[in-house]
Parts: sequence; structure tokens; C-alpha cells
Amino acid sequence: MTSTIDQYRHVMDQIADAARDADRSPDSVSLVAVSKTFDGPDIRPVLDAGHRLFGENRVQEAEGKWPELREAYPDTVLHLIGPLQSNKTKQAVALFDAIESIDRPKIAKAIARECDAQDKKLSVFIQVNIGEEPQKAGILPSDTDAFVREVRDDLGLDLKGLMCIPPVDRPAAPYFALLADMAARNGLSGLSMGMSADFETAIRFGATHVRVGSAIFGSRPKPQ
Repeated sequence: MTSTIDQYRHVMDQIADAARDADRSPDSVSLVAVSKTFDGPDIRPVLDAGHRLFGENRVQEAEGKWPELREAYPDTVLHLIGPLQSNKTKQAVALFDAIESIDRPKIAKAIARECDAQDKKLSVFIQVNIGEEPQKAGILPSDTDAFVREVRDDLGLDLKGLMCIPPVDRPAAPYFALLADMAARNGLSGLSMGMSADFETAIRFGATHVRVGSAIFGSRPKPQ
């Protein structure tokens, strides 16, 4: 049976190979190991292997496990990759090092206020609804340029880049290419795109962060 650490190492090798195939340095791609729904004992082997960048979907879940883990691994970097409710902004800013899912002005303004209140500089990404799917969060592509200006210039947030989740029933490459073009024209270098099924394609189109969970940790536990 393949262990979590074997799967983690395999993913890291795949990232390095995909980067080299795209004439990029493997160091130009960061793995966000998505640990949502997994508990400390599941995550610790990857931490013990030296990995320090993780992604969580829910503030409350992350609050329940990461403070203890960070006592043992204080240099861990934690990204919020799921939707943020405005009433969880204070906790999110306190716990996370980056929020990748800014998807509307209300959330951007709440984060800016809370960063000021906590005197904390937080990295952020704008989530783009790249396929314009009604069931998904994210700013529409046609509104992204104006939202970039609001987040970066008006609110003064530390905007690193754009994030997207392409439609699952269509080829991902055109959507990755579109996000890369949007980031480039706005002077943004960060591209959080690509998950377990398509991260190698995302790297080919310039991903700087790939969000991989099931390929490392296995099938997610069923909700209780």
C-alpha cells in the first residue's frame, strides 16, 4: 500500500518534471498541500518530510487543528483556499498567511479592515470564476481588472495574483491560459491554478502555486 509520504514525493517529482518540461525551474512552482478534512496524524508525515505550505478550505476546521500543529512546526505557511464568510474574517486574518479566495468587494474590504486592526500584512489572491459558472464563487473575468485595482490600489492589500478552478467537464488548458493573460496584463506574477487532476497542465501555463490534496492524502473522509 502506497504511503502518504510516497504519494507526496511522487507529486513533488511530477511538479519538478512538469516545470522542466516547460523550461522552468522546479523552484518556481509551490505545492499547496491541501489538507482539508484530514486530521493532524494524517498531515504530520508530510510535515515531517519538510513540507511547510498547506491549504485549508474552512476557517473553523483549520482553527481546530493548525494551532497545535504549528506549535511543533512553527514555520508552516497556511493558505485559505475556500470561500470566506465575512463573519469569519477576524479569525481568518489571525490564522492564515494568505487568502486565495477573495471573490467580492465586501470580503476584500473586510480583510483590509481586519489587517489594519491586527497590524498584519496578509498575502491575497483574487479568485476568478474563469468559466463563468453560476454555482461557483469568484469575480467574473470581465470584472477582474477593475477588482484588481480596487484590491491593490484602493484597499492597499498585498495582492500576489489570481486563482481559479476551471470547469470540471471541459479541457482546463484554455482557462489556465486565460488566467495567465489576465494576470500578465495587470502586472501580477502569482497564478494559483491546477489541482490533483490537472496541475501538470497548469504548470505548463505558468502556475506558481498548485493546490494538490487527494493525490497526496488519498480519498477524503466522508463528512460525519
